[in-house]
Amino acid sequence: MRVPARLLPLPAAAAASVLLTGCFSSTGSGDADAEGKRIRVAMMQPPRSGLSPLSDDAFKLSRWSTAETLVKLDRRGDARPALATEWEQSGKTWTFTIRDGITFHDGTKLTAEAVVNSLTRAATSAPKPRILDGVELTAKAEASDTVTVTTATEDPLVPQRLSSPQLSILAVKAYEGKTVDPVGAGTGPFELTDVNGTSSASLDRFEDYWGERAKAPGIDVRFVPDGTARAAALRSGEADIVEAVPVSQAAVLDQDLITEVPMPRTNTLYLNTEKGVFKDASMRAAARAAIDAESIVKGVYEGRADVAEGLLGPALPWAAGLREPVSRVKAGKPSGQTVTIGTFTDRAELPEVAAALQQQLQKAGFKVKLDVREYANIESDALAGTFDAFILSRATVLDSGDPAAYLYSDFASDGSFNISQLADATVDKALRKAGERPAGDARRTAAVAAEAAVLSTDAAVPMLHERVIQGDAADVVGAAHDPRERELVTADTYVR
Repeated sequence: MRVPARLLPLPAAAAASVLLTGCFSSTGSGDADAEGKRIRVAMMQPPRSGLSPLSDDAFKLSRWSTAETLVKLDRRGDARPALATEWEQSGKTWTFTIRDGITFHDGTKLTAEAVVNSLTRAATSAPKPRILDGVELTAKAEASDTVTVTTATEDPLVPQRLSSPQLSILAVKAYEGKTVDPVGAGTGPFELTDVNGTSSASLDRFEDYWGERAKAPGIDVRFVPDGTARAAALRSGEADIVEAVPVSQAAVLDQDLITEVPMPRTNTLYLNTEKGVFKDASMRAAARAAIDAESIVKGVYEGRADVAEGLLGPALPWAAGLREPVSRVKAGKPSGQTVTIGTFTDRAELPEVAAALQQQLQKAGFKVKLDVREYANIESDALAGTFDAFILSRATVLDSGDPAAYLYSDFASDGSFNISQLADATVDKALRKAGERPAGDARRTAAVAAEAAVLSTDAAVPMLHERVIQGDAADVVGAAHDPRERELVTADTYVR
């Protein structure tokens, strides 16, 4: 039974208080200066890779409006100009015109060479950013304001790929060390000025920004993995914007301060197809048959989620209309086999989901052990196939606005995020077909067919589609509520 924050026993309440003590220093207190208040933001996950844009940390840089890409996506997922003003395709090559008059935060100018430098570093990194899984990409400066991007095969989604925050364009100085350092190297309305490990970050308004001048003088970020502490920061007035308010805390907050947005994020149980109990397809089917997702939505998420019909959820409404029944292996009968399920604490609901699954699978005849840690301490084991199963809250169109990239990353034989260790020729064929189709109805149909191919293996059991719950203090104006989790604080965001 969940205990509301207002009813926490003294030790738990004290622990939350300790987590919040000094959450925002006096330097970034949000006090008004001559031009308004700095925005205090409580983020869920600390940086995993020193804020390198080649990792998932790129989405923090994007949400703080400090790093920008050549292209951005509109609400429909269509490509729109950003650092590039226009583009055209000729076979395997796309030509992009670079916007004139843009200055990096270090004072250097945005040029075609700088763009090529960023794209080449991303394309040749190991591992590659997810958006480039299965893509061989080369970039070349054709003129001071013109860049060509060429792929090994014709790729209709190059503009969408270049919208990924993992392909942000940074100043040359960012790449001079062994790791990519985004401090003072972006082009956005806010300049990243300081990063204090996994504790905090600071950004100041960039006065030479090429677009609309930011309304707030700066941003002070604190990384607060504990969901209760994040919610308490909003309640106490210590934070202006709180990312990912846990479902358990949403009900005890002022409902006028929270916004609930359906998002393309699926809570999925990945089953290890390479070794262990779930190498047997009938045991994977037994696990899938044992899961009662509706009870998890009602019990853990208090109804603030949607039961999954597939990997692609209601944030992609076209998927349901294209989906057909999936042919699956008949479920076997478990006879006391022991399985270990891994998950992480960063998303407050996941340990509760794990506990619920443990009960459901044990009722079906499995013996279940749980391994729950912070994500930074468990990701490598998950990718190495250490667990029999892993529970992951996974964004399905985070990178390109197109689910084909996510499906390839997670389920292709050579996918960089293949937690299920899946190697299935039929799935690979369907994924390649989806990746080759042009944007539009044909590509959407192929993506749903690829989803069906994955589901037929029971390598992944989608349970529910999450909704993002964001907390904004009453005096916050213009905070972004982005289902793709690319925007949070924009040039239009400020505190009254």
